Amino acid sequence: MKKLVEILPNKQTLIERSLALMLEKIQTALRERGQCTLALSGGSTPKPLYEALAEQSLPWEKIHIFWGDERYVPADHPDSNERMARQAWLDRIDIPAANIHPMPTGANDPIKDAQSYEAELQQFFGVAAGEFPALDIILLGMGDDGHTASLFPKTDALQVCDRLITVGNKDGQPRITFTIPLINRANCIIFLVAGESKRPALAQIFSSSGDAIAYPSRFVQPQGELWWLLDFAAGEELEGRE
Repeated sequence: MKKLVEILPNKQTLIERSLALMLEKIQTALRERGQCTLALSGGSTPKPLYEALAEQSLPWEKIHIFWGDERYVPADHPDSNERMARQAWLDRIDIPAANIHPMPTGANDPIKDAQSYEAELQQFFGVAAGEFPALDIILLGMGDDGHTASLFPKTDALQVCDRLITVGNKDGQPRITFTIPLINRANCIIFLVAGESKRPALAQIFSSSGDAIAYPSRFVQPQGELWWLLDFAAGEELEGRE
């Protein structure tokens, strides 16, 4: 694993840097593999990044969009990660509908929908049951509690190592989420973290002796590159260390 940490002066420069890095990694994937597979995160931090990506001229027909997690709500619900990404980005570009792979939430059974998304990934990447495909880029956020995707502290989803997709739990509400082994197969993971409220969790995640069950972002140790892009408010206390 190659771990890189960058602390940017403010939220605007964080977004500018993340855009430049995303474009670099998309171009690398296109050059090396002829397509790019990209998993998105939800939350408020990446929204301006998505808006900036909507302004780019890219061969969208060669880019496939997935989601790392999704709230178990309809796709048109205000809390939907898919809805946010579509409004900020995907509805504004000329990308084939078949290249957008949202997590299903309509079966009224999160376990069934998780299995459906796993089957879609297996078919798309051509992997057998028990194999983990390598996405080119996975974009992740981190909550104040140290969670990422819908992998929350001290929840059962953290123990799932034989599936691509599982059901996360946030205060009794189900979420569909990538599992830790699927995340860690990625060629490149980019964390976007902003705000002073993230400092306590970051201190635990970057500690030599932190508890990953309590701070699940510690579990993210990909086979490829791991980028932590932090604004100064979040990362001030980490300057000079990794």
